Amino acid sequence: MMLSYIDPVAIELGPLSIRWYGIIIAAGILLGYFIAQAGVKRIGYDKDTLVDIIFWSAIFGFIVARIYFVIFQLPYYIQNPIEIPMIWHGGIAIHGGLIGGFATGVILCKMKNYNPFQIGDVIAPSIILGQGIGRWGNFMNHEAHGGPVSRAALEHLHIPEFIIKNMYIDGQYYQPTFLYESVWDILGFIILITVRKHLKIGETFCLYLIWYSIGRFFVEGMRTDSLMLTEHIRVAQVMSVILVIIGIAIIIYRRVKYNPLQYKEAGPLTWPKTKVK
Repeated sequence: MMLSYIDPVAIELGPLSIRWYGIIIAAGILLGYFIAQAGVKRIGYDKDTLVDIIFWSAIFGFIVARIYFVIFQLPYYIQNPIEIPMIWHGGIAIHGGLIGGFATGVILCKMKNYNPFQIGDVIAPSIILGQGIGRWGNFMNHEAHGGPVSRAALEHLHIPEFIIKNMYIDGQYYQPTFLYESVWDILGFIILITVRKHLKIGETFCLYLIWYSIGRFFVEGMRTDSLMLTEHIRVAQVMSVILVIIGIAIIIYRRVKYNPLQYKEAGPLTWPKTKVK
C-alpha cells in the first residue's frame, strides 16, 4: 500500500474523481495563457490572437504526448491495447507534447499568416512556466521521482516538510526530481521574460529549447521511471541533446542569413516569405 501524505485525488463526485494532477496542469496552462496574452498585446496583435493557437496546441500536444509514450512502451501496449487511451492511468511524455504542440502552433501560424518565430517568443516563457507548475502534478501523483534516499538527505536540502513527507512512498523516501526540474523551469521563466526584449526575433524560443533541455538532461539522469531507448540510453536525454543543438543552430543560422529584428523593435510580423531586413 502506498503511504503518502497527500491524496492524488482532490475531489470525488460519486464515480467521478478529479485529480490534483489535472487541476495543476490546467492551472499552469491558464496562467501561461494570461502571461502570453499580455505579451502579445504589447506587440500589437489582436487580443484573440493566441486563443486558437494555445487551445489547439494544448489539445494536440496531449494527444501526441500520449502517442509518444505509447510508442516507447509498445510491447506493453500491444499486450494491453485497451489501455492505450487511458491517459488517467498515467503515461504522457513532455517531449511528445512539445512536438505535437509546436507542430500545431506552426500550422495555425501559417493559416493565420502570423510569424511563428515571433509567436514562439511570446509564448516560450509561458510554456516553461507551465512545465514548472505542471511538475507539481507529478508530486501529487507520487511519480517522476529519483532513486531512494534517506530522510536525513532530504532534510539536508532544506526543503519544506510537506515535500519530504510526500516523497515517502511504499516505505521509502525518494529524490524529489520533480522539484529540481520545477525550480529550473521557473528560473528559466524569469530569465526568458527578463532577456527577451534584448534578443532578436526567434531567439527567446530557441533559448527556451536550450535552457529547458539542459536542465531536463541532468534531472532525467536521476529518475527511475525514464522511457528507455536502449538499456542504458534514456529517450529524454537524447531528445534534450537534439533540442539544444537545434536551438543553437537556429540562432546562428538566422543571425547569419536574416539578421532579424530585435523582439522589442518589431510590431506584428507575418509568415516569413522574404529576408528580414
